[in-house]
Amino acid sequence: MFGLKAKSKKVVLDKIPRHIGIIMDGNGRWAKKRLKPRVFGHKAGMEALQEVTIAASELGVKVLTVYAFSTENWSRPQDEVSFIMDLPVTFFDKYVPILHENNVKVQMIGETHRLPEETLNALNAAIEKTRRNTGLILNFALNYGGRAEITSAVRLIAQDVLDAKLNPGDVTEDLIANYLMTDHLPYLYRDPDLIIRTSGELRLSNFLPWQSAYSELYFTSVLWPDFKKAELLKAIGEYNRRHRRFGGV
Repeated sequence: MFGLKAKSKKVVLDKIPRHIGIIMDGNGRWAKKRLKPRVFGHKAGMEALQEVTIAASELGVKVLTVYAFSTENWSRPQDEVSFIMDLPVTFFDKYVPILHENNVKVQMIGETHRLPEETLNALNAAIEKTRRNTGLILNFALNYGGRAEITSAVRLIAQDVLDAKLNPGDVTEDLIANYLMTDHLPYLYRDPDLIIRTSGELRLSNFLPWQSAYSELYFTSVLWPDFKKAELLKAIGEYNRRHRRFGGV
């Protein structure tokens, strides 16, 4: 059992989410408050990610899916996009050995075709290095968009129907889930129990729309670089206070 003292009250964490999704928002605003360029915030965000990943692993979380770069983020200024694309190289060089020591397994969802070669090589190297690990799965959503994911799944199913591999009547929710990018995750952990968004924004921004149908949502004004282990415990503490009914009573 884990606890955290907050405002003199102890938060008891007796229910640990199996899968947590995080929309890591606020790097740019964090840097601006410190009169630094936006890229300074992205660098600080990497350090927060390492701490949160290890904390989640210690708590017994099975999957941590982090929204690292969306399909819409390509519209940002080119210098910022280039810096963000370099971050996986830096992150994996610096932090993967530490994550590997903690039995963390790196995986990814998203379209790889637009990723720079160096970024993709770093990602593949991290996946290969950690592929035999049996602990928490750190699942990067990189060049990911939920609507694009569902569109791709529909195309694949339609093609299998045309190829007589499926009949229209075979299409169920479980079958659709098998065509989504999260199909590589263990079946019981595919859908997030809890989704956290930092920085005070109150939307999901195209993050796991199918998988989050019954996720508990937690929004905080804390900017991502300041979201450390204590903030993760607060979020899980709030999750513990909720009663999940999945449409029932």
